[in-house]
Amino acid sequence: MEPELRSILEEVRVASARVVALTGAGISAESGIPTFRGTDGVWVVGSKNYMPQEMATQQMFQRAPEEVWRWYLYRFGLCRQAEPNPGHRALVTLEQAFGERFHLVTQNIDGLHLRAGSSRERTLCIHGDAGLVRCAAGCFVGTLPLPDLGARTAETPLAEADRAALSCPRCGGWLRPHVLWFDEYYDEANYRMQSALRAASRAGLLLVIGTSGATNLPMQLGELAYRRGIAMVDVNPAANPFSDLCQANPRGFFARGSASERLPGIVDVLAAGSPLTT
Repeated sequence: MEPELRSILEEVRVASARVVALTGAGISAESGIPTFRGTDGVWVVGSKNYMPQEMATQQMFQRAPEEVWRWYLYRFGLCRQAEPNPGHRALVTLEQAFGERFHLVTQNIDGLHLRAGSSRERTLCIHGDAGLVRCAAGCFVGTLPLPDLGARTAETPLAEADRAALSCPRCGGWLRPHVLWFDEYYDEANYRMQSALRAASRAGLLLVIGTSGATNLPMQLGELAYRRGIAMVDVNPAANPFSDLCQANPRGFFARGSASERLPGIVDVLAAGSPLTT
């Protein structure tokens, strides 16, 4: 490990500072989940190709709910086939070592952090959760588990039984995926916006993993950490806006590489001396 990075991590450990880990699509890609950007995300409806930025919208759901559900059910099936990787497991170790001094803020809807062992209590899913649904009309507050509709391919049609399973038990209208769409806004009730900002405002280290900073709230967290002058570490194979913030921060470090490569060593230093690592 680079001496400068080790020094930053040891300072955080000695100070018993709070840690916020922010994860994006990169850590999930290491488990084989496509990012669904570019040609990976194209979905054909009739003779027209749609991109994720068109499919994952309230507008599209209102116009073609069955096609949106077919697209999501195919995507969610790929998520269920994936397994957590060493990066996910390292963050579980970090939570166990830091306890209430740790929060995980994730942009990923795939549930891999929770399947690896991260707790729901300390995991803030700011883009939602593929394993949950809610009433599209908002007739009740809260979420329900996504019904098990079996294995699906991109060609699997939505059967009558599927439509019934995806109907709200209260009003009979459509259930919707519990995910943040491109034409929607962050909030606390569904996407834990204020909780994420509050955690970052109290942290002594922002540990960023596998995100390009393409969405608003993650960049707010990065800019908040930078303004506060706290320690920042960005783990990513490629330069990005977070690595720029780290390089402009005297207490920042850009740890170039994948989550599976870099996180276990980072966590070893942060958790050194805890009962889990001795």
